[in-house]
Amino acid sequence: MDTRVIFNFLKDLSANNSFDWMKANKNMYDQAKLECEMLVQELINKINLFDNSVKDLIPKNLIWMLNRDARFSNDKSPYNPSFRAHISIAGRNPIPAGYYLNIKPNNIFLGGGLFASQFPEATKLVRDYIVQNEKGFTKIIEERTFAENFEIVGEKLKNVPKEYEKEHKYAEYLKHKSWDIEYHVQDKIFLDANKFIELSVEMFKYMKPFNDYLNKALKDFKIPERK
Repeated sequence: MDTRVIFNFLKDLSANNSFDWMKANKNMYDQAKLECEMLVQELINKINLFDNSVKDLIPKNLIWMLNRDARFSNDKSPYNPSFRAHISIAGRNPIPAGYYLNIKPNNIFLGGGLFASQFPEATKLVRDYIVQNEKGFTKIIEERTFAENFEIVGEKLKNVPKEYEKEHKYAEYLKHKSWDIEYHVQDKIFLDANKFIELSVEMFKYMKPFNDYLNKALKDFKIPERK
């Protein structure tokens, strides 16, 4: 695979974000999309060595379309110039937590954890699980490879919710509405496909215990059906 094809397409799309440009450069898009699917497939193959839940996933079902819904945005550009994928049995849904890939020139990152502040029930399940399983949480976030590479971020409240102790050991984490982790990657590393894949698999492996912890908290959660 050639990650430069992906990178160059996205860079050009960012500079020429219009339906006309996309129509005139459909072949470039098709090739970049194919390369992205090949990249995701290779990541699946290697993640499968330590997490076999991903083994039967199909890349095209994990990758978001580039089209933007600009109806309620001041930015009326029709495309999001990034390829994004969630390598999880959930596909593009956020639960269960999986391995997230964001490819955008100057903003390439790998992600894990929970990006689901829109689901209050899921948020409560995670908060309760942290309170009930402090030792497991401590073990994960204080493990050397995790602490050296990740910081738990995500949307959070100003105060600890009233049903939890304000002085709780993990009060700051109980404020969270989502718990996500990111590892940013230099563009030059992405342009070397082998280096990028090797680094991505290493970081995803470090993320797995955190994902597993969240997924245990969310084992009974179901994504609400759209009406």
